[in-house]
Amino acid sequence: MEIRRAGDRALLVETTHPHALRSAILAAGLPGIAEVVPGETTVLVVVSGPPEPVERRLRSLEVDAAEFSGRLVEIPVVYDGDDLAEVAELTGLAVAEVVERHSATEYAVAYLGFSPGFAYLTGLDPVLRVPRRTSPRTAVPAGSVAIAGPYASVYPSASPGGWRLLGRTALALWDVRREPPALLGPGDRVRFVPGR
Repeated sequence: MEIRRAGDRALLVETTHPHALRSAILAAGLPGIAEVVPGETTVLVVVSGPPEPVERRLRSLEVDAAEFSGRLVEIPVVYDGDDLAEVAELTGLAVAEVVERHSATEYAVAYLGFSPGFAYLTGLDPVLRVPRRTSPRTAVPAGSVAIAGPYASVYPSASPGGWRLLGRTALALWDVRREPPALLGPGDRVRFVPGR
């Protein structure tokens, strides 16, 4: 792993196993760490004091990526999205094949962003990698299951968006009455289950 300074109070760690590293940092209970934020290939470690002592501890931290496995969340999906036929056309697949490929994969939550609870899921079948819409929608309903580029996701709340809609789920991805409010967290694994 490579560690770089990110301002006066943070370290940016480049790694091929960001979720395993985040888990190891949290489990070690290292002093001087205020927050640990994973990305797709990085972990931002925000410190509460000078970064040098934390950097030394990070360099000596044992990380076993094989031992890390996020929890599995199954998301029921009705595949009737507005862009399903267009995705089939763009990929040269039948609609049923798009559904089959999308639901055959186990995804990983790389990171959260865009809006509260919006999880960027990696692991999308390369055949399904289609560009965002050229004209984004002004309103995408909460629960919309979508793809764009190398990612899959579920819109946790109604919002504008340009991802291609494959279907919908009744599962609440964001609920302020739940702790934590986001159903999905970094490192979690996701499977889409058709027809429910």
